Amino acid sequence: MHTKLIYLLPFLAISLSCSSKKAETKAATPNPDMESIFDSDTGFEEETVEEGTLTNDLIWYSGEFYGKSVRGVRSMNDGKHFTTLGNGELGPEVNKYSYATYEKVATLFTFMDLKDEEGKPIPIDAYQFNADESKVMIATDQESIYRRSSKAYYYIYDLKTKKTTPLSDKKLGKQRLAEISPAGTHVAFVRENNMFFKNLETGKEFAITRDGKLNELIHGATDWVYEEEFAIHKGFEWNADGTKIAYYTFDERKVKEFHLDYYGPLYPMEYRFKYPKAGEDNSKISVSVYDIWKQESTPAYIFDREEFYIPRIQWTNNPDKLCITKINRLQNKLELLLVECVQKRAQKVTEYPATSFYKEKSKTYIDIHDNLQFLKDNKSYLWMSEKEGYNHIYLNTLDGKETQITKGNWDVIELQGIDEENGLIYYLSAENGPTQQELYVIKTDGTGKKKLSTKTGNNSTAFSKGMKYYINYHSDANTPSFISLHEANGTQIKVLQDNKALKTRLAKYDLPKKEFFKFKADSGHELNAWMIKPVNFDATKKYPVFMTGYNGPGNNVVKDSWGGSTMMWHHLLAKKGFLVVCVETRGTMFRGRDFKHSTYLQLGKLETEDLISAAKHVGSLSYADGDNIGIQGWSYGGYMASLCMTKGADYFKAGIAVAPVTNWRYYDNIYTERFMRTPQENADGYDDNSPINHVDKLKGAFLLVHGGGDDNVHPQNTYEMVNALVKENKEFDMFVYPNRNHGIYGGKTRLHLFNKMTDFLVDNLMED
Repeated sequence: MHTKLIYLLPFLAISLSCSSKKAETKAATPNPDMESIFDSDTGFEEETVEEGTLTNDLIWYSGEFYGKSVRGVRSMNDGKHFTTLGNGELGPEVNKYSYATYEKVATLFTFMDLKDEEGKPIPIDAYQFNADESKVMIATDQESIYRRSSKAYYYIYDLKTKKTTPLSDKKLGKQRLAEISPAGTHVAFVRENNMFFKNLETGKEFAITRDGKLNELIHGATDWVYEEEFAIHKGFEWNADGTKIAYYTFDERKVKEFHLDYYGPLYPMEYRFKYPKAGEDNSKISVSVYDIWKQESTPAYIFDREEFYIPRIQWTNNPDKLCITKINRLQNKLELLLVECVQKRAQKVTEYPATSFYKEKSKTYIDIHDNLQFLKDNKSYLWMSEKEGYNHIYLNTLDGKETQITKGNWDVIELQGIDEENGLIYYLSAENGPTQQELYVIKTDGTGKKKLSTKTGNNSTAFSKGMKYYINYHSDANTPSFISLHEANGTQIKVLQDNKALKTRLAKYDLPKKEFFKFKADSGHELNAWMIKPVNFDATKKYPVFMTGYNGPGNNVVKDSWGGSTMMWHHLLAKKGFLVVCVETRGTMFRGRDFKHSTYLQLGKLETEDLISAAKHVGSLSYADGDNIGIQGWSYGGYMASLCMTKGADYFKAGIAVAPVTNWRYYDNIYTERFMRTPQENADGYDDNSPINHVDKLKGAFLLVHGGGDDNVHPQNTYEMVNALVKENKEFDMFVYPNRNHGIYGGKTRLHLFNKMTDFLVDNLMED
């Protein structure tokens, strides 16, 4: 997730895919046969093409350009070994490897070792060990709900006795979020909006809550908007010794419902879920602490005159002290609260009071992140903040002392962890520019900073427990993933995956290099960009221009990293004769707080100005056809494409908006109000840059695309844009993919979509 900043997630760039999103209960779940109906073979015939010819079929359906990775690495307690879920000769199996040599030490179990109630092998979708790694919990028959959430059946497998036990009775339904306690003696889970725990020693199951109800009360999980915008769907946390569980309760009863229609059977099915739009009511949220042995819950008392969110709950290393992150609705005042969860003998405590130990304010907004880490001394913690202008690491104490560890006019991207024994902090940084991501280490006193990454481009890491080893994932704009195993000091132990096979396949297609450049926009800001030129580029010719991007808060796309299938599509367009260009506008990341926050209260305005500047700059190049410039984007990028085709109609001849926001009043409140405040406070900000209010300016060819089952950016956005276009008698094209969510995928869906977009661009921008 790059920065672990939560607003990375509300919208997908094209290169990302999202999980299948289905309803949460059988009563509210779209017909399970719909996916097979609509994602089955739709009658496309594979093209017969010459060797080395790039096609959408190869990119979106064949797997020709899929690389290999090293996924699912799970460090074991000793920090010297890790496990992975792989495919053996008989099927899925969990293997144990040595970090030092990357050699397989043992096969711990296979799916054939696991037996369900009928004695049949259990497919493995996910797994987790108990505290002493003597037992493992298996998730099977996993079913997606929204972007991150899912439900499944769980089984406990004893590695010593080889016995498999179901977590709960299948007749009661699938479970969610099951997690073994740190002590290894209990499992907590959610089912039908209620929380439960099971004692693994006695086999007894206990209800923590009983009043959970769909679209009314949620215990132990989160509502839709927290999952989407705060990137959490698990709504409970075990304390350090496994004696207490802190859990959320969401009261959704005053939140308005949105509904989507799913097609397939004779009659459509209507799915309703709670979705708080900008300016509308939120769930009322509370946190309680459940004592396993006393079997009672005690609420945490959190006082505030303002409406607030609780985006994170996290236990300290002290099993009686819970940390709650609180932020006001406008997300410009943040507090870290400490809750002491102790029942005194003298009198019954009906509420655990929460006291503040850290406060932060902003004139704009504060990002929620996952870079809070409590140290073993129970007095200190690591924190990240951009309050001084750039995102940096701080070592703070609970009594209010602050020490800034990293310093400079550059952003820390993400904290990777701390080796307390040796006083070393590991982190990812954009110190060498916003297109780069590199691994650094620094001492806890702020000295001895050292770059551990050896390859320029994009580096991300997965550290072992104890911070002795890490796996480095590297790519750059023209090189697919290179994955290597390292000691914590950066010494490479072994290459795990170099993707030579993919490189060999890519070589057949004669792909030009992606080139990075900078230019000065009309605003005076220097903007980063990249370009892919056509094969056999001739500077004396003029080429039509295709611009693409995202341009929203929290998702940089001009970065020195491998772009996957979307990048291959850009190469396809270059082979057809387009200059493919991507520009990072104001409001994007890794150039400091002020650059990122410059779009506050006016999303779309400065970004459109910068994209118009980019069109003018590229159009002025001797080899660019300034009269034939097109633009395309997905989600926030679709919003930008819509604005460029209306407010920037004099510069863009054709545009494609996929799953666009067309009016911020239609989007959820956590994301939208973070950048825009409420519509009641900032009506002009909402209206002035809504494409709906500028359709009269449209001149060029315009294609709108949306998924009919998009629970994130609702099809309402596209339908309202259609109404506005029709009212102004503007010609346009539109395509809706029934039942598809925000990712618009499944079967040959992506192939169909990218064929349609390719043809649209060729038809409208290529001269005969």
